[in-house]
Amino acid sequence: MAATARTLTRIAIRPTPINTIKTQSATTRNATLTIPRQTFQSSSRRTYASTPNAKPSRTGLYATLGLAAALGAGGYFYLNNGGVTNLKEGSSKESRGVFTPKKEDYQQVYNEIARRLEEKDDYDDGSYGPVIVRLAWHCSGTYDKATNTGGSNGATMRFAPESDHGANAGLKAARDFLEPVKQKFPWITYSDLWTLAGVASIQEMQGPIIPWRPGRTDRDVSMCTPDGRLPDGAKEQSHLRAIFGRMGFDDREIVALSGAHALGRCHTDRSGFDGPWSFSPTIVSNDYFRLLLGEKWSFKKWSGPKQYEDVASKSLMMLPTDMALVKDPVFKKHVERYAADDQVFFKEFKDVIVKLFELGVPFTSKEEDRMELKPTIA
Repeated sequence: MAATARTLTRIAIRPTPINTIKTQSATTRNATLTIPRQTFQSSSRRTYASTPNAKPSRTGLYATLGLAAALGAGGYFYLNNGGVTNLKEGSSKESRGVFTPKKEDYQQVYNEIARRLEEKDDYDDGSYGPVIVRLAWHCSGTYDKATNTGGSNGATMRFAPESDHGANAGLKAARDFLEPVKQKFPWITYSDLWTLAGVASIQEMQGPIIPWRPGRTDRDVSMCTPDGRLPDGAKEQSHLRAIFGRMGFDDREIVALSGAHALGRCHTDRSGFDGPWSFSPTIVSNDYFRLLLGEKWSFKKWSGPKQYEDVASKSLMMLPTDMALVKDPVFKKHVERYAADDQVFFKEFKDVIVKLFELGVPFTSKEEDRMELKPTIA
């Protein structure tokens, strides 16, 4: 099967383990991965639903007002030109009345995302997982604690100019991947869907269990955030502290979040940089930190922007912001902690991802209401 073949290939091409750090990496941990539950054949086409205009009716208006009161109690309903036209069947199979999603409903959304991650392997390294994590990260990382603007609440990357910001180049692939999920579960907001998809992707790529809760609302184009709120890979430690400090993160949290660079790769037609950070770019691990410390890095000789490559294989890359983590003594001590113990990294990465995905969200629920959704992998 395609997924198994990709896993075995990653293990086969991995170079000799880094000797400078005597710890077991997640890449080695996963050398005995179980065979994926099933490989699906894609035969469907991505589609986008549209609803024809209909004339508003007085009856529809009355129904809307009645259900609006119910919505205040936490219900979800759908309006079409003032009238209730579609009430989504819920976990208890109700098909009329107000639908209040339960944990099992969100688990169904999670399972559909996981199914598509398994089925759709026509993206980088055979997985959409890393680019979906990047979508969830970037829609959340626009938060500004001084003005309480930005963050995952709103899903404003649906609109230009935010979708056209340089840091968001390539994320249309992730948004398009999730559109059929939105069509299948129209009751979930884009804001909740994108962050839930980030959780699903991390967990399905063998990362830690990420507690999550719904409650985000979608906003219009007027709420788009200004460009420049996301990290620039060409900068160094002062830039990292300014960008992440604006969101409310400290040095330890900055390093923990940077561990997501174990996933995915850069593209010359997006950021201008090129290459993966690790040898297993579809598995959540502490390899990013191990490689930062254990490999020798030199400037890549090419016509592109300044980046580093590993001396041994010349197949990996690091950005100036990555190298800043080992140049700065405060950052470096956390790099060393995470490189030495993947469970320490998983615990602190989990906590900081929860914080990131909730920045600026006006939840009516409590922190203890967060749910843990079950991964579909063994």
